Amino acid sequence: MLRKPMRKTRRGQRGITLIEMLVVVTIIALFAALVGPRLFSNVDKAKRTQVHAQINSFMTALGSYKLDTGNFPSTEMGMNALRVKPENVNQWAGPYLPQDVPMDAWEHPYLYKFPGEHGDEPDIVSLGADGQPGGEGINADIVSWSNK
Repeated sequence: MLRKPMRKTRRGQRGITLIEMLVVVTIIALFAALVGPRLFSNVDKAKRTQVHAQINSFMTALGSYKLDTGNFPSTEMGMNALRVKPENVNQWAGPYLPQDVPMDAWEHPYLYKFPGEHGDEPDIVSLGADGQPGGEGINADIVSWSNK
C-alpha cells in the first residue's frame, strides 16, 4: 500500500511579528517615561537630605570644639580644625570628626565662615548641584542656618 507523504505544518511554531514587537517596545518606553523622572527626583531629594545631615553633624562637632577651646575655628582654619589640631589652640581634644571633612553630595567642597553672617555660629554652605551661589530646586544652596 502506498503511503501519502505527510506534510509538516507550522501551525504550532508561529513566531512574534514585527507589529507585536513594536507594541511591546512602545509599552516599555511609555513606562520608562512615566517612572524615570520620579526615580530621579527621589535621588535629588536623597542628596539634599544627606547634605542636611552632614551639616548637622558638622555643627555638632563644631559645638564640641567650642566647648573645649572656647571659640569656633576661624574661617582660615576651616573645618579641618575638627580633624587636625591648629597651632596656638589650647585645650584641643579632637579629632571631633571620625574622618576628613567630606565633599557634599555633588562632590563640591563645603564653604565655612566664622564669624558667620547669620548669628553667633559659623556659616556652613553647600552650593547645590550646580556649585554656584543661589539657584532653585536641586541647584539651591543648602545652609546651616536654615532647614529648607
